[in-house]
Amino acid sequence: MMPRRGLLARLSRVGAMLVVLCCSLSLLYVITCGPHNEDSLVGNPLPRASGGAGREGYHALLQEREEQHRQHIASLKRQIAQLKEALQERSEQLKGVQDSLERAEAADKTGALPGGEEGAERNHADLQEFLRSQLGRAEVQAGVRLPSEYAVVPFESFTLQRVYQLEMGLTRHPEEKPVRKDRRDELGEVVESALQALNAPRDRGDKSTASKVYAPSDFIEGIARTEKDKGTLYELTFRGEQKQEFRRLVLFRPFGPLMKVKNERVDTAATPINIVVPLSQRADKFRQFMNNFREVCVKQDGRVHLTVVYFGRDQMDEVRGILENTSRSMNFRNFTLIQLNEEFSRGRGLDVGARAWKGGNVLLFFCDVDIFFTADFLNTCRLNAQPGKKVFYPVLFSQYNPAVIYGAHDHIPPIEQQLVIKKDTGFWRDFGFGMTCQYRSDFINIGGFDVDIKGWGGEDVHLYRKYLHSNLLVVRAPSRGLFHLWHEKHCADELPPEQYKMCMQSKAMNEASHGQLGMLLFRHEIEAHLRKQKQRQGAKKT
Repeated sequence: MMPRRGLLARLSRVGAMLVVLCCSLSLLYVITCGPHNEDSLVGNPLPRASGGAGREGYHALLQEREEQHRQHIASLKRQIAQLKEALQERSEQLKGVQDSLERAEAADKTGALPGGEEGAERNHADLQEFLRSQLGRAEVQAGVRLPSEYAVVPFESFTLQRVYQLEMGLTRHPEEKPVRKDRRDELGEVVESALQALNAPRDRGDKSTASKVYAPSDFIEGIARTEKDKGTLYELTFRGEQKQEFRRLVLFRPFGPLMKVKNERVDTAATPINIVVPLSQRADKFRQFMNNFREVCVKQDGRVHLTVVYFGRDQMDEVRGILENTSRSMNFRNFTLIQLNEEFSRGRGLDVGARAWKGGNVLLFFCDVDIFFTADFLNTCRLNAQPGKKVFYPVLFSQYNPAVIYGAHDHIPPIEQQLVIKKDTGFWRDFGFGMTCQYRSDFINIGGFDVDIKGWGGEDVHLYRKYLHSNLLVVRAPSRGLFHLWHEKHCADELPPEQYKMCMQSKAMNEASHGQLGMLLFRHEIEAHLRKQKQRQGAKKT
């Protein structure tokens, strides 16, 4: 009862707003088309009539102005008529929904069961009406006015084997097979539905079928686009019965109304996070990491434990000193330093750090020393991981080389001011799976890391695939509070070919944007152009 009354009230407010909009437009029409006073002619005065020729010119100009005014009035009348028609359509839809709600409310008062036959038919009719209205709202039959070129919703094109797309990221390609199962099933269903429509009887009274039986091999190409609040439009082209003939089908998959799935209170006050960082040397980077850790984890959050797994002895004392200094200055005791006298292995370090925890089932955040995160990210980590149900794989924003972005080392701002999410400052690192939040129990049950992998890369992908093959939900989403700070990358010659290739690809991606790399490539031409410009200006002055 209460939700229906609330919805009825909201619908009434929407109707009132539409009426106010129409009245405003009518007022605008009156103001625009009403007679102007003499002051309105001050900025654009008419010429004085002097002599016969002057009077004729004056009358001609008056006629021209009058014609322009009539055209403007006609245009406004057309626009008002269109708005009235749209308002009438919306009012009818609103009245239909209100009538449905009133019928449902009356059924509730009389004790009629909503699950009865009449209720089911009414609900089905209401749903069909809603889906038809989605088709009317979508940009299918006619275009809509858009504010700029950036507001266009582009189409993707596809064949039976390939999808051609504009929105790619770094892990997708302009042309690729539909790898995801939902995408394959979607396109397969669309082509199958189109074939059924082509091979079905022409109409209800005609039992004959087309002379040609259409098959998947007749499908040439399709285009599709999704308006996320309305539905997906498909246009498919098939070979026709003649050489230069084609058959085109337009299909639309409307989105249904929103459904409330869950409404729960989540209390993260008693959810500590154990941040596990593997490290070898790089004491300067660790000092930078601890500056961020003190500000975010100690001062702001206060529910974090830090586990550092250090490989080797070189710079070990310096790392220990940084931790002890933080402990004294911040009165912080929630850290563990583990030393391993063996070759660095990121997977081995994270595995050891995760298993070293003895305080029950804790939320783990696997992190690297060149990562910058915010207090908001820590809460995002808590909200998107759930023991036995969900693990969180955030997509971090990877910073480009600041020397390329800002032009010179003396112009580089502090790190906090560099963390801006823009096209020229970095990219979403959607090929990286190293930073992840999961509960210790899930990590242990899944089998942990492959500790046989040495050096850089590969271990994170193996763990990610283990979770994908399990019944746990993998939450993969960009995180606005997680940044990878740029650092020069060295790919060791000792790495196996596949790992070395991955390392070099990552190095190339990290340096700069496409446009910035192009400016570096053509810098000699740019400098030559600037020199010529200076010479021309100097020649003009002399």
